[in-house]
Parts: sequence; C-alpha cells; structure tokens
Amino acid sequence: MTGPMIDAMNTPVPVVLAGARGHGRWHLANIRRLQHKGLVRLAGVCELTPLTAEELGDLGAPEQSADFGALLDSTGAGIAIVCTPIPTHTDLALTAAERGVHLLLEKPPAPSFAEFRRMADGVAAAGVACQIGFQSLGSHALPAVRALIADGAIGTLVGLGGAGAWVRDEDYFRRAPWAGKRRMNGVDVIDGALTNPLAHAVATALALGGSTRAEDVLAIETELLRANAIESDDTSCVRITTAQGHPVTVAATLCAERADEPYVLVHGSSGRITFWYKQDRVLLQRAGHGPEEFEHGRTDLLENLVDHLTTGAGLLVPPDGTGAFMKVVEAIRTAPDPAPLPDTAWHRIPGERRRVVPGIDGLVAAAADTLSLYSELGAPWAAAAEHLPKEVSTR
Repeated sequence: MTGPMIDAMNTPVPVVLAGARGHGRWHLANIRRLQHKGLVRLAGVCELTPLTAEELGDLGAPEQSADFGALLDSTGAGIAIVCTPIPTHTDLALTAAERGVHLLLEKPPAPSFAEFRRMADGVAAAGVACQIGFQSLGSHALPAVRALIADGAIGTLVGLGGAGAWVRDEDYFRRAPWAGKRRMNGVDVIDGALTNPLAHAVATALALGGSTRAEDVLAIETELLRANAIESDDTSCVRITTAQGHPVTVAATLCAERADEPYVLVHGSSGRITFWYKQDRVLLQRAGHGPEEFEHGRTDLLENLVDHLTTGAGLLVPPDGTGAFMKVVEAIRTAPDPAPLPDTAWHRIPGERRRVVPGIDGLVAAAADTLSLYSELGAPWAAAAEHLPKEVSTR
C-alpha cells in the first residue's frame, strides 16, 4: 500500500481533473460513470477556459480554475487526474503530491527519463499513490497470457512483437500546439507514434514479457521516420534487448492504408499468442491444437486507484512499472531527428487530407511477425539503411 488510505466510508472520493478537453473528455465520461456508482465525485476542473454547463452535463457544478494547486487546496481533492500536455506532467504531478493528493497520470508519464525519475521519486517521497494511465495494462488478458506463457502453452518464450497501423489526417498534427513536436520552446515534448498514440503497444509488449522496470532494458535500436511535415516520427519501429533474454520489437505508423486494430504478438518455440489490446481479445495458436480465442474483462485504472486507496488493493500501473517504457521514450528522445521519407514513398488521399505510405500496413505486421526492423524487411525507402537514424542505447 502506498501512502495514506482513504476511509471507504468517505467515498465518493473528490476528484480534480486537469485537462478536460481532447482526451480529457474520455476521463470526464469515466468520472461520470464512477460518480453514478458512488465511487468518486467531480470536485474540480482545471482548464484555461472553464467547461460549459453543456460539457459538464449531469456532473453538477464543480469548482473551476486555471490554478491547479489552488484548486486542489480549495476542493480537498483526494485524487487528481492529470491529462495535460506531456511536458507539464511532472510539475503538475509534484504539485498534487506535495499536497498529499493521489494521482492518475496520463501516458506518457514524462517526455524524458530524467523528468520521469523526478516525478516518480517526488511522488514516492510524498507517500502518495500514482497510477500511470496505460489503460491496456488493466486488461485481465495480461495475467491470463502470462499464465499461458508460464505454463508452457507455446513452448519457450522467443520474443514479442507489437504492431500498430493507424490512420491520422494532417489535422491530427495540428490538434494542439505541441502535437507532432519533439521539442517546443526548448522543452522536450517527444510526441511520436510510439511514445504517444501507440504507446500502449510498447508498454503492453514489455509487460507481457515481464520487462517493465527500467533495469529490464539493456539496449534499444530505433528507426524513426516521417511522411508528414512534422518534427516527430509518424512511422517508426524499435527493437528492445531485455534482461529477460527475449527481444521486443514494436512497429507503428499513423500513415496506414487502412486502420487496423493494434496488437501484441507473443512468439513461442511451439506456438504464438495474439493479443488485440484495445479489444481485450486473445488468440492462442499452438502445435497439436486448433486455434482458441478468449475475450477478457478489464479493470478501469481510476476504479483500481480508488480501490487501492480504500481497500489496499494492488495498484495496477505504478510509476516503476513503466520504467522500461520510459527507457524507450528516452532512446527516441536522444536519437537523431526522424528522417523524412522520400516524396516517392508516400502520397496524399484526395479529399481525406492524410498521407499514406504504400505497403506500410504489411511492413508493420511483418516487423511484429519476424521481430525485424523496417531496414531489415526490404522496404524500398529502407533499402539504403544509412539514411535511417538508428541508435543503440544502453544502460
């Protein structure tokens, strides 16, 4: 148990939400769900422009302020949800921790490993609980898949692959001033395909292989590219060498021909497991058996945090459980800036304002299937590997 418990008799727990628009709307809806269950109460909203009565709906009239610390003080918040631009995460988390307020901190928790450690160490010193918002790590499929691996259902674990082929139009990279940026006003942002929209693919692959702590990562190879006119990567892959002895390769693109469900592929010596992590769906394929498919439930991370604070239940995603993911963020941060794909490697879809890299859907799947990098898969734009910014980062 981390930090002081909250008396279960004092629920609903007062919650302050920092960042209630954009992805914050999802948190607002989730607070509404848990408020109806009597577990939490929206006590405050921290936004530069207050939410309207229409945006709040039946959530009542919470206090609103652009001053996060003052809002925590005046509302007596028990939990703060931080869903703000990536570079603000650490300072806001520490503002809450200094006041003894527990945290649900959106992913990625920080834009650099140094900022992550500053946050995690500060939160630990303050004695408050902190849950990192990797919702996929609340899936009941994770312990189920780990049990299959431990039981030898697919033989010896060989490696893990992650694949994310998503479609995002050019306006996606204009959704906020920091979108598509690696740095802004001299501050790290690192808003790339693998560090933000498809970060779950990285974190979930690492978690399934039991490589969640920073010390579990020995080396990282990066290949970062972009078809869009942005600073960050929109088509990228990483291969992580783990202390557990199996590689983890994750490939992602926001320039897919067709949007597909992201997944993690667990390779064994006599079978494989596919986990579509947004759907909590698992496919087991192994020698001597027909394919078996399973659907699992999921524990909501805010609900788990409340449970942790009221009953002492284990916290699903504490900061140190994301240390390995943050090592990947750091490798991407310190790698050379993403290489622009040649004009011949992508085209725009008329009327959709989006850029597509022909063949990337198959390359993403092949990377997860073979644990290979793009440069090893014969992509025309990756044939000349010297143009790819690749870096091996070690402890």
